[in-house]
Amino acid sequence: MEEKKKKSKLKWIIIVIVAIAIIAAVAGGGSDDSVHQVKTDSKDSKVTNDNSKKEEKETEAKTSFKVGETAEYKDVQVTLEKVIISKGDEIIQPDEGKEFAICIFKIQNNSDSSITMSSIASFEAYYDDTSMNEDIMGLQAPEAKKYNQLDGDIAAGKKMEGVIAYQVPTDWKEIEINVSPSFWSSKDIRFIATNK
Repeated sequence: MEEKKKKSKLKWIIIVIVAIAIIAAVAGGGSDDSVHQVKTDSKDSKVTNDNSKKEEKETEAKTSFKVGETAEYKDVQVTLEKVIISKGDEIIQPDEGKEFAICIFKIQNNSDSSITMSSIASFEAYYDDTSMNEDIMGLQAPEAKKYNQLDGDIAAGKKMEGVIAYQVPTDWKEIEINVSPSFWSSKDIRFIATNK
């Protein structure tokens, strides 16, 4: 009799555990914690802030992005719009055998809270798998002067467009830039630019 009670009790414990596991799986199934590429049907890649109805976007999970592609995570979109290669001018010039890689980024904050960008803390860059730091001289190159540096807060519903510059050897093959705004903490987005 006592053994029958134990088996019955064990059976109910197993049923409760299985039910909790199924409920947890169903509840957690809708949460997507991956970085996506934003795709729109229009040819215009500019982000618009329309308060009426947001344009439906087709997204897919990705780990790296090319120049011109937009990554989205938690309602924040990051785009490496272009990479401009510059030899500088008569005053501002890169070191011998090098050139400036001027990277133009756009960050659109569609979330409900502000985010922080730092050109030092939010960007990690490599050329051909070799680490490199931001180059202050590159920010003074003629092609970079019309852009702001990528530092500061971006309020909810606002955007930031700015530049970060590096010095790379003239024969570089690939630049990799990992972007990690404050709201991502452990997440970062990898953008890849190739030298054609």
